[in-house]
Amino acid sequence: MIKPHGHDLDARARRLLRTLIAQYLVDGEPVGSRTLSRSSGLDVSPATIRNIMADLEDAGLVASPHTSAGRVPTPRGLRLFVDSLIELQPLPRAEMARLQRELPPGPTTTRDLLGNVSTLLSAMTHFAGVVTVPRQADFPLRHIDFVALPDARVLVILVFSDNQVQNRIVQLARPLGSRELEQAANYLNSHFAGLRVDDIRAHLLAEVRKTGSELNQLLASTVELATASFAPPASGPAGPDVLVSGQTNLMGYSELADLQRLRELFEAFQQKNELLQLMEVCARAPGVRLFIGEESGFTALDGCSVVTASYGAQGRVLGAVGVIGPTRMAYERVIPVVQATAGLLSDALNRAATTL
Repeated sequence: MIKPHGHDLDARARRLLRTLIAQYLVDGEPVGSRTLSRSSGLDVSPATIRNIMADLEDAGLVASPHTSAGRVPTPRGLRLFVDSLIELQPLPRAEMARLQRELPPGPTTTRDLLGNVSTLLSAMTHFAGVVTVPRQADFPLRHIDFVALPDARVLVILVFSDNQVQNRIVQLARPLGSRELEQAANYLNSHFAGLRVDDIRAHLLAEVRKTGSELNQLLASTVELATASFAPPASGPAGPDVLVSGQTNLMGYSELADLQRLRELFEAFQQKNELLQLMEVCARAPGVRLFIGEESGFTALDGCSVVTASYGAQGRVLGAVGVIGPTRMAYERVIPVVQATAGLLSDALNRAATTL
């Protein structure tokens, strides 16, 4: 009896399992003992191969579909294959050049950049490309400006380090003149440009506590403006989002052809809640994360594999990029594509941050 752990397989069993999975990933068909005998290069009898296959099946690493005498790998077998039976290589130079060429080189908003990344991942893998979009408050503030409006309202113009511009209209207790607004903007820009919104709030609160009742009129107006300007928006997504590209690619894979399965999968893409939860878990872990079949914990993804890698800037993790496809995917190619994309995205965001 073979145990399911990779180090418990002897050399012959490992070779046969690797051969079976490699063949299955190419054509998606059950692999028979005769094919394994020809392809593995092992000098063993067909009976020996059948015995090893039976042990691998008992260990839960392969299964026999009722329509064929051949065997296919289980998610457990695919996990063992990825963890210990393949050697990942760096992304080939030509594909790395394609990634570098097709990612926008010049100034762009982070959301535009991430949308391009999800589309590029989908195009390179022929699966669905997914990228989480961080909160805007996760990016440092580059500049703030105020414009007076009637009825004690102020137009707030926020420019972040990722070139994203947000316009907000805030209501104040009393109207402020153009000079007061200019002084407040100058104070915030000189003291807090380069900080994130949460840090600005904390600094202002500390300033208020330090000055107490001696709070001067300029600082009082600035605090009121900043409190209103940096409050979470009353409508729209205050938290992170996830972008998905190339969902229709998945309709071309026979493993996902069941209409009910596809409906559940596309509903998950549309609702995004579960997908976002999974991607946020991936973002918190360094390096590449891989979920095969039921490992994701979400029923809609049971027939899929999810490959992700985290990205960030200035030592801060901002999100994750990845692909979703059938469990029958070329892991040795897809994993380096996702890993390289995350690295290039981080480089692009770091370059943008240095221009602050």
